[in-house]
Amino acid sequence: MAVLAVPAMTTRDLVTGAELSAAQLREMLRLSGEVKAHPERFRGALSRRFLALLFEKPSLRTRVSFEIGMQSLGGGSVFLDYSAARLGERENVRDVAKNLERWVDVIAARTYAQSTVDELAANASIPVINGLSDRYHPCQILADFFTLEERLGSLRGFKLTFVGDGNNVCHSLLMAAGRLGVHMRVATPEGYRPDPAIVTEARQAARENKGKIEVLTDPVEAVEGAQAVYTDAWASMGQEHEAGERAKIFAAYQVNKELMAHAAPDAFFMHCLPAHRGQEVTEEILDSPRSLVYDQAENRMHAQKALLLTLLA
Repeated sequence: MAVLAVPAMTTRDLVTGAELSAAQLREMLRLSGEVKAHPERFRGALSRRFLALLFEKPSLRTRVSFEIGMQSLGGGSVFLDYSAARLGERENVRDVAKNLERWVDVIAARTYAQSTVDELAANASIPVINGLSDRYHPCQILADFFTLEERLGSLRGFKLTFVGDGNNVCHSLLMAAGRLGVHMRVATPEGYRPDPAIVTEARQAARENKGKIEVLTDPVEAVEGAQAVYTDAWASMGQEHEAGERAKIFAAYQVNKELMAHAAPDAFFMHCLPAHRGQEVTEEILDSPRSLVYDQAENRMHAQKALLLTLLA
């Protein structure tokens, strides 16, 4: 079993992603690479440690990557399905947290509201991980930037463009991009921009790390010269009733051959999945040799293993 040299975090939770400084984020990505390259060194590192998964939303990548990741480190997991009755309905969130802290060592929650994750973290004496909320998706972004770093090395000055809805994935990309010195552009329709407070925080981090953050409305301008183009579903879980209206508003933001022609010739395509083929991205782009979507999905497990090792060290 490896002796872990892991970054000290300001809290024992990953609720927003802001808990990681620039140096800690870079170290987390380094550890993700070590875990992926040498899994045998970490076998048994979390023996007799247990993870509770509290999910209000359906999941493929988050659930499987956390469960298999925890098992491969020697620990165990229990899945609690809150899709029928959301957290706080049958039993208040504080009591759920106070019970679970007696039985398990870490909680990963996939919720509709960020406030639910915040409340779990405020009341549990054990680490709480945001597995996705309406505001942030920090685990996804650890995998995303690890995937890019794995391909390219240092990301300082890398040109990343996000096209589509200024949603939870966009928020988390912005926060990490600023800390890593990435030049990130976001293109959204008016009325669908990322939260201004998050943009301000990302810009401050970018200034400190020689990066740049821009928020635009023209997808062609945003993609110009980009080394990677990232998109996500136009309607997130919980917004299904808006899907028809959003499809009209976002039609000009589809990532297709014509839009990718404005990016760098060897630009990557990225998506957190699940993808709606023919909507936010064409099949031609999603299935192209430059698509990283399945690498991103695989790397969810390696990045989350690094996170679990860090939080439970």
